[in-house]
Amino acid sequence: FNFFCFQDSLEAPLFGEDDENNQVKRHPLASFFHLFFRTSAILVYLLCDILSSRFVVCMVIIILLLSCDFWTVKNVSGRLLVGLRWWNQVDVDGKSHWVFESKKTDSKNTTPSAESRVFWLGLIVCPIFWILFVLSTIFSFNIKWLVVVVMGLVLQWANLYGYIRCKLGGKSNLRNIAKNYLGVQIFKQTWPRGPVEVQTKHHNVEER
Repeated sequence: FNFFCFQDSLEAPLFGEDDENNQVKRHPLASFFHLFFRTSAILVYLLCDILSSRFVVCMVIIILLLSCDFWTVKNVSGRLLVGLRWWNQVDVDGKSHWVFESKKTDSKNTTPSAESRVFWLGLIVCPIFWILFVLSTIFSFNIKWLVVVVMGLVLQWANLYGYIRCKLGGKSNLRNIAKNYLGVQIFKQTWPRGPVEVQTKHHNVEER
């Protein structure tokens, strides 16, 4: 990371393009899949010996579930359930920028509190399981599962880190968080694109 820049921007597509009349909208399908893929990956890992005796089959299923979870949480459930999103974009000079965006805080809340709790509960609790899995794999010398559990930790921690940046970016100076070595390394492992500049954009959007 070269630097962190805090600024307002309207370059990205607007939040709430489908939130007409500021009505409170529920997203049960997004809430379901927000938890489905990540909990399924955990259950398959715990029950792999019962479900199948073939390691490769279990490994492929877990990786597919983790990949689906990463995409769903990053691109769908975060935007719909809590009005947050983050992504990477490349400018005309070829430099890669991390963008952390949040819906305008003083606009009328169109996100049900129950959905917000579901989002943050799933986002915070599940990575804890993968931390435990990594530790148990190392201490039990079960090396064949190490790649799988590390991938689970990296993908889910990346989403957690990104959404914490989105949530706190407009309320406090995050230079200390930027110095967090673990967070930086996870992003570099997820997208190894060389020198990266990170922008935090506070997307002030008037609800339509």
